[in-house]
Amino acid sequence: MSQLIELEPVTPRIGAIVHGVNLTKSLSDEMFQDLHDAWMQYLVLFFRDQQMTPDQHLEFGRRFGELHIHPAAPYCHNNPELMKIHTDRHSLRNNGEGWHSDVSADEEPPMASILHMHRTPSNGGDTLWANMYDAYEALSQPMRDFLEPLTAFHSMNYTGYYGDHKPQRENPQAEHPVIRVHPVTRQRALYVNSGFTKRIRGVSRVESDALLQMLFEHVKNPTFHCRFKWYPDSVALWDNRCTQHMAVWDYFPETRSGIRVTVKGDKPFH
Repeated sequence: MSQLIELEPVTPRIGAIVHGVNLTKSLSDEMFQDLHDAWMQYLVLFFRDQQMTPDQHLEFGRRFGELHIHPAAPYCHNNPELMKIHTDRHSLRNNGEGWHSDVSADEEPPMASILHMHRTPSNGGDTLWANMYDAYEALSQPMRDFLEPLTAFHSMNYTGYYGDHKPQRENPQAEHPVIRVHPVTRQRALYVNSGFTKRIRGVSRVESDALLQMLFEHVKNPTFHCRFKWYPDSVALWDNRCTQHMAVWDYFPETRSGIRVTVKGDKPFH
């Protein structure tokens, strides 16, 4: 790793706080490569005290690739690439509750998500991430062998999910491998989540329900996790191809608010 950035690991296996990077400035190719290398190692990177404008947030996201537009979420500044993350005393639900990988029901699910938090509650409001490489490795070899060739159906009905906000496009659905190979690291990761995965193909409904329930519980193992406490102007960059995350709603009736930029990915493969 280059000396351009300093990493403070949150755990040995997932999560690192990055020091020495100013996301309000254009990053050199060398610094961006260092960040990307660190991201591949730690799966989710955190930055403090980043007073990014929406345009700077978009610029940082585009360094990773073409931006993704959420199927249904409200957005900021008349730009659907700037997803609004907001929960307050009037909210019926919390953004990101329950373990999930962002919009895995898309045919080409997002590769990266970058959340810039603007307002945080006085206490609580943390987000947890889980390492899906470790979740895969922790399965027994017979279970890995059984799951390897299988695919699962992912879908989401966003009707009324964000109140009266009109969806940007139809509700997504797709079929993906239960175990996917990361296109950069070539590591295998578990790729089913309780937010979007409805059924495993090639087995009975009873078997599918039992398998999914077991795998959803497996993801909750805290040995796979890191936890991040937000402050205003904190930023998190995570890899949807090999992590899941969950935002904790333990701060009602206070407000938690930010903007997420999301980067397009490719079709998952075995």
